[in-house]
Amino acid sequence: MDALHLFFVFVAGIVVGFINVLAAGGSFLTLAVLIAFGLPPTVANGTNRVGLLIQNSFASLKFYRLKLLDYKFVFIVAPSALAGSILGSYIATHIPDELLKKIIAILMVLISLITIYSPQKFVKTTYSQKKWALMVATFFFIGIYGGFIQAGVGFFIIAASIWGGFGMVEANAIKVLTIVIYTTAVLPMFIFANQVDFVVGFVLGLGSIIGARLAIGVSVKKGDKFIRFALLVLLAAFAVKLLFF
Repeated sequence: MDALHLFFVFVAGIVVGFINVLAAGGSFLTLAVLIAFGLPPTVANGTNRVGLLIQNSFASLKFYRLKLLDYKFVFIVAPSALAGSILGSYIATHIPDELLKKIIAILMVLISLITIYSPQKFVKTTYSQKKWALMVATFFFIGIYGGFIQAGVGFFIIAASIWGGFGMVEANAIKVLTIVIYTTAVLPMFIFANQVDFVVGFVLGLGSIIGARLAIGVSVKKGDKFIRFALLVLLAAFAVKLLFF
């Protein structure tokens, strides 16, 4: 990529960092931008992990300092998510570019439907955290998805965490630390498969830190409807491009 493209990647990182920390689903936008700028889908999928690791590490630290992060719960479910992510990343690193491109497009459409509503509307907040056995199993399957494609995994982590009894802000904090843990483990698999562009990944990560910093300072509910609507429009447009152009 030339300097102009890297600048747009940096800007995209700001937007995506804001969306991911405030809600979820921003990585679909990242993948679309990286693919549009010439990266093969498999490389875009791997490179995206670098930005996510930087972004979510920063966000995890901020949530911890604000005393909003239940790290004990994360350490219970993260090993299961980690195991699933290794399986998912193995699949991702052995799939043809054109097939992954179609899968990304289809998932864009499916996950974009979720963005119309808040995850709280699909789950109750009265479930007890004592149902950890089921939570561990749930996070294993979430890990498979996260290791495979990552984009949109935040919706599932938030929904599972809320189902476990956490509020939206706490669920967001659980989400970012869980992603840090399994991304640290699976990133080497993408590096070994030569599916990571480090320059693009670091530029994306630097931009996402700014976005994450802005998102943490904003109420989860404030502007949430606008973000979901804007993301829905963008995801639909990028899905059409990937499927038909």
